[in-house]
Amino acid sequence: MTKLKRVIGRTDKVDLPELGLADVQAKIDTGAYTSAIHCSKIHIDKADDGRELLVYTISGNRLGKGMKARVFKTDTFKLKKIRSSNGQVQQRYVIKTKLRLFNKNINTEFSLSDRSHMKNPILLGRKLLKSRFIVDVALEDISYDEKNRLKKGRE
Repeated sequence: MTKLKRVIGRTDKVDLPELGLADVQAKIDTGAYTSAIHCSKIHIDKADDGRELLVYTISGNRLGKGMKARVFKTDTFKLKKIRSSNGQVQQRYVIKTKLRLFNKNINTEFSLSDRSHMKNPILLGRKLLKSRFIVDVALEDISYDEKNRLKKGRE
Protein backbone atom coordinates (compact mmCIF):
# COMPACT_ATOMS: atom_id res chain seq x y z
CA MET A 1 0.00 0.00 0.00
CA THR A 2 1.37 3.41 -0.95
CA LYS A 3 1.60 5.98 1.82
CA LEU A 4 -0.30 9.20 1.06
CA LYS A 5 2.08 12.15 0.71
CA ARG A 6 1.24 15.67 1.89
CA VAL A 7 1.91 18.70 -0.27
CA ILE A 8 4.42 21.12 1.26
CA GLY A 9 5.43 24.50 -0.10
CA ARG A 10 8.89 25.98 -0.68
CA THR A 11 8.95 27.37 2.88
CA ASP A 12 7.09 26.73 6.10
CA LYS A 13 7.26 27.52 9.80
CA VAL A 14 8.09 24.50 11.91
CA ASP A 15 8.24 23.58 15.59
CA LEU A 16 11.07 21.75 17.35
CA PRO A 17 9.29 20.77 20.58
CA GLU A 18 12.26 19.05 22.25
CA LEU A 19 14.25 22.29 21.82
CA GLY A 20 11.32 24.48 22.91
CA LEU A 21 11.24 26.27 19.55
CA ALA A 22 8.06 27.20 17.66
CA ASP A 23 7.25 28.78 14.31
CA VAL A 24 10.84 28.82 13.04
CA GLN A 25 11.17 29.67 9.34
CA ALA A 26 12.33 26.69 7.24
CA LYS A 27 13.28 26.33 3.59
CA ILE A 28 12.31 23.12 1.83
CA ASP A 29 15.33 22.00 -0.21
CA THR A 30 15.11 18.91 -2.40
CA GLY A 31 18.73 19.48 -3.42
CA ALA A 32 20.00 18.90 0.12
CA TYR A 33 20.13 15.39 1.55
CA THR A 34 20.41 16.27 5.24
CA SER A 35 18.35 18.86 7.10
CA ALA A 36 20.28 21.66 8.82
CA ILE A 37 19.69 24.16 11.60
CA HIS A 38 21.51 27.44 12.16
CA CYS A 39 23.80 27.31 15.19
CA SER A 40 26.87 29.10 16.46
CA LYS A 41 29.47 28.52 19.17
CA ILE A 42 29.43 24.79 18.43
CA HIS A 43 31.95 22.91 20.59
CA ILE A 44 32.54 19.83 22.74
CA ASP A 45 32.61 20.08 26.53
CA LYS A 46 33.19 17.44 29.19
CA ALA A 47 30.41 16.68 31.65
CA ASP A 48 31.29 16.18 35.33
CA ASP A 49 31.00 12.42 34.79
CA GLY A 50 33.42 12.52 31.84
CA ARG A 51 30.86 12.23 29.02
CA GLU A 52 31.35 14.39 25.96
CA LEU A 53 28.67 17.06 25.55
CA LEU A 54 27.93 18.88 22.33
CA VAL A 55 27.21 22.53 23.15
CA TYR A 56 25.63 24.88 20.61
CA THR A 57 23.79 28.21 20.52
CA ILE A 58 20.78 29.15 18.46
CA SER A 59 20.64 32.92 18.34
CA GLY A 60 17.41 34.69 19.18
CA ASN A 61 17.14 36.88 16.08
CA ARG A 62 16.94 33.69 14.00
CA LEU A 63 14.04 32.36 16.10
CA GLY A 64 11.65 35.27 15.81
CA LYS A 65 10.89 38.59 17.42
CA GLY A 66 11.52 38.84 21.14
CA MET A 67 13.43 35.56 21.39
CA LYS A 68 16.81 35.44 23.10
CA ALA A 69 19.81 33.30 22.22
CA ARG A 70 19.55 29.82 23.70
CA VAL A 71 22.34 27.41 24.57
CA PHE A 72 21.72 23.68 24.19
CA LYS A 73 23.72 20.68 25.42
CA THR A 74 23.39 17.05 24.41
CA ASP A 75 25.37 13.84 24.77
CA THR A 76 23.53 12.29 21.81
CA PHE A 77 25.25 13.39 18.61
CA LYS A 78 27.39 12.21 15.70
CA LEU A 79 30.12 13.77 13.61
CA LYS A 80 29.37 13.24 9.91
CA LYS A 81 30.80 14.27 6.57
CA ILE A 82 28.29 16.55 4.84
CA ARG A 83 28.60 18.05 1.36
CA SER A 84 27.75 21.76 1.58
CA SER A 85 25.87 23.73 -1.07
CA ASN A 86 29.17 24.83 -2.63
CA GLY A 87 30.25 21.21 -3.07
CA GLN A 88 32.85 21.06 -0.29
CA VAL A 89 32.76 18.19 2.18
CA GLN A 90 32.65 19.38 5.79
CA GLN A 91 32.65 17.60 9.13
CA ARG A 92 29.48 18.61 10.96
CA TYR A 93 27.83 17.59 14.18
CA VAL A 94 24.42 15.99 13.75
CA ILE A 95 21.70 15.81 16.40
CA LYS A 96 18.42 13.90 16.52
CA THR A 97 15.25 15.68 17.56
CA LYS A 98 11.55 15.88 16.78
CA LEU A 99 10.17 18.23 14.14
CA ARG A 100 6.47 19.14 14.27
CA LEU A 101 4.90 19.63 10.87
CA PHE A 102 1.23 19.21 9.84
CA ASN A 103 0.33 18.44 13.46
CA LYS A 104 2.65 15.39 13.51
CA ASN A 105 5.96 14.81 15.26
CA ILE A 106 8.68 13.46 12.98
CA ASN A 107 11.91 12.03 14.38
CA THR A 108 14.71 13.50 12.28
CA GLU A 109 18.34 14.57 12.17
CA PHE A 110 19.77 18.07 11.77
CA SER A 111 23.32 18.99 10.98
CA LEU A 112 24.48 22.02 12.94
CA SER A 113 25.86 24.75 10.72
CA ASP A 114 26.33 28.49 10.49
CA ARG A 115 23.41 29.64 8.33
CA SER A 116 23.73 33.30 9.36
CA HIS A 117 24.20 34.32 5.72
CA MET A 118 21.04 32.41 4.73
CA LYS A 119 17.48 33.75 4.86
CA ASN A 120 16.05 30.70 6.67
CA PRO A 121 17.57 29.28 9.87
CA ILE A 122 16.31 25.77 9.07
CA LEU A 123 16.71 23.75 5.90
CA LEU A 124 14.63 20.59 5.40
CA GLY A 125 16.36 18.08 3.13
CA ARG A 126 15.43 14.99 1.13
CA LYS A 127 16.04 12.53 3.95
CA LEU A 128 13.13 14.12 5.86
CA LEU A 129 10.96 14.81 2.81
CA LYS A 130 11.27 11.36 1.18
CA SER A 131 8.09 9.25 1.32
CA ARG A 132 6.27 12.01 3.24
CA PHE A 133 5.91 15.11 1.07
CA ILE A 134 5.48 16.42 -2.45
CA VAL A 135 6.95 19.91 -2.87
CA ASP A 136 4.93 22.58 -4.68
CA VAL A 137 7.24 25.58 -5.07
CA ALA A 138 4.29 27.89 -5.77
CA LEU A 139 3.08 27.47 -2.15
CA GLU A 140 4.34 28.63 1.25
CA ASP A 141 3.56 28.01 4.94
CA ILE A 142 0.91 25.32 4.39
CA SER A 143 1.55 23.53 7.72
CA TYR A 144 1.79 26.82 9.62
CA ASP A 145 -1.49 28.11 8.13
CA GLU A 146 -3.20 24.79 8.95
CA LYS A 147 -1.94 24.98 12.54
CA ASN A 148 -3.34 28.50 12.94
CA ARG A 149 -6.72 27.50 11.45
CA LEU A 150 -6.94 24.60 13.93
CA LYS A 151 -6.04 26.94 16.81
CA LYS A 152 -8.76 29.42 15.82
CA GLY A 153 -11.29 26.60 15.51
CA ARG A 154 -10.66 25.58 19.14
CA GLU A 155 -11.19 29.12 20.49
